Amino acid sequence: MLHQVYPAWDGLHHAAVTGESGFKHSFGQPLFDYIGSHPDLAPVFDAGMTAIHGHETRAMLEAYDFSSTGVLADIGGGNGSLISAVLQAYPKLKGLLFDLGHVVGRARKSLKASGVGDRCTVIEGNFFASLPSGADTYLFRHIIHDWTDEESVQILDNCRKVIPKDGRILIVEAVVPTGNEPSLAKDFDMAMLVFPGGIERTEVEYRLLLEQANFRLSSVTPTASAISVVEGKPV
Repeated sequence: MLHQVYPAWDGLHHAAVTGESGFKHSFGQPLFDYIGSHPDLAPVFDAGMTAIHGHETRAMLEAYDFSSTGVLADIGGGNGSLISAVLQAYPKLKGLLFDLGHVVGRARKSLKASGVGDRCTVIEGNFFASLPSGADTYLFRHIIHDWTDEESVQILDNCRKVIPKDGRILIVEAVVPTGNEPSLAKDFDMAMLVFPGGIERTEVEYRLLLEQANFRLSSVTPTASAISVVEGKPV
């Protein structure tokens, strides 16, 4: 994956000065548009993301309790590795995977191979347009950090329209610590600036982001990995 997308770092200076994606500056297209128009890259990107972030799934499951969830919606669920792991850990849980058209075909194969295909509905769509109803918990892992505050609020607004009043939203990201100490979250922040044009956020920034979409931040659960589970509930 890195062999194919690493030249985006040539756009670092442009990204730092303008706030725009370094990837778009280098490749002429936004990251996810480029992946969608290069079908040979898409499965490599899926595998690369799993290689980088796959270990976080066990850490998330060890730290956060999904036992009160009835239907879990994995928004931007990619190849299905995350929702598969949660469904395997919670046999009574049902799932919903939502992603773009060029992604969901690979997700269906993955869900079937992991033995949970009969418990997980796959829906094609764009989260900037709308989100599917029918879940009580909406999970976004490494999704919100891809986007600006304005774009993130648009996604969260769409979630607010369909989430039940007693539902939960889970934003699974690296929460940036305050102060000047080294942190992997700050390295991720640089990568988000260059590649999709997004941002890693502090707990305060997540609280403000959720409030703009009529959610309240209810908890932040750290894990043994770099990520935390930021939980929000509808206001």
